[in-house]
Amino acid sequence: MSILYVLALTALSGLAVRAANMVLVLYALKLGSSAFVIGLLGAMFAILPMLFSMPAGKLADRYGSRAPLLVCVVGSGLGLLVPWAFPGITAMFIAAALIGLSLAMVVPLQNLIGLISTPETRARNFANFSLGMGSANLLGPLIGGFFVDLAGPATTCLYLSLLNVVAVAMLVVWGHRLPHAPAEAKPKGSVYAILKIGNVRRAIATSSLINVGRDLYQFYFPVYAHAIGLSASLIGIVQATNFGAELTVRFFLSRLLKKFKEEQLLAYSFFIGAGSLVLIPFFQSVYVLLLLSFALGLGMGCAQPIITILMYSYSPRGQTGEALGLRMSFIHLTKLIGPVVFGAIGSALGLTPMFVLNAVVMAGGGMLSRPRLRRPRSGTAP
Repeated sequence: MSILYVLALTALSGLAVRAANMVLVLYALKLGSSAFVIGLLGAMFAILPMLFSMPAGKLADRYGSRAPLLVCVVGSGLGLLVPWAFPGITAMFIAAALIGLSLAMVVPLQNLIGLISTPETRARNFANFSLGMGSANLLGPLIGGFFVDLAGPATTCLYLSLLNVVAVAMLVVWGHRLPHAPAEAKPKGSVYAILKIGNVRRAIATSSLINVGRDLYQFYFPVYAHAIGLSASLIGIVQATNFGAELTVRFFLSRLLKKFKEEQLLAYSFFIGAGSLVLIPFFQSVYVLLLLSFALGLGMGCAQPIITILMYSYSPRGQTGEALGLRMSFIHLTKLIGPVVFGAIGSALGLTPMFVLNAVVMAGGGMLSRPRLRRPRSGTAP
């Protein structure tokens, strides 16, 4: 199975969900929702992937990736149809929950990258996987913002569902060729055995923190930008600049990994993210916001693939899918809690304290990343 097939599935699923994130937020704002309601909406994206990510990884380890991928794609596609068929705030919450299934696709897709790769090509292939995600992240807000201004949010959701139709067709026609875990490497341990590995716990913690910063920017920057009078297209351009920076830095990731240790890059990424987030609410110039969003994207784009590489390397042989799913479950737990907590802060105190507190969380992630993480040889766990 070619890595290009996996990258195409990655781009399709990522494009739909990233565009939908912004479209649903703008739709909810159009309906008069508060920052707290936006936080609840953001949390809904995390519920199903939090519950489904680890089972999806376990199924991928034992039976292959086709079935969990199909469930995710079909569920997400149905979710995109809900706001078009049943306009209203209740439909937004149902749609967000179902669209979140696309986020659970990341687990079997990451596991496929690991199975396709050799130890020598693993870093390069995971970097390419991140480029696929980055491309989708770049185009998603641009497409979403453009079509919201052109046709409205409900019709935009209908258009986005067509991406899922293409992904379903790819899985039906070629999905039987997807590789399975090696027969000699079937899962033997439990999830508790995975959690006993210290470096796995550290990777889960840093991954959760980096996603808190990224997701809160994704959900609350449109709220801030809407409040200062930016149009949907301009909001999409600013957020696309953020994702464009993620994509740009990933072109140089392999070179950076040869020059710096993983924990150094992680720490730098967190600190760059913290500095960018704390400054955003103090500026209304679209040019400054573009610059800060670009800087934030450089940090986020560097950190995420590094953590994925480390997590795969630290996972027990035969349980890589389950371990990656465990990591995603913790990530989505923070996605569930973070928007609600920060949304309550935003409603009570305003957006500025929320951005500042988010920056403090990111700085804490930088401190956590500083101790050295020793990478084991492939197939072993420390």
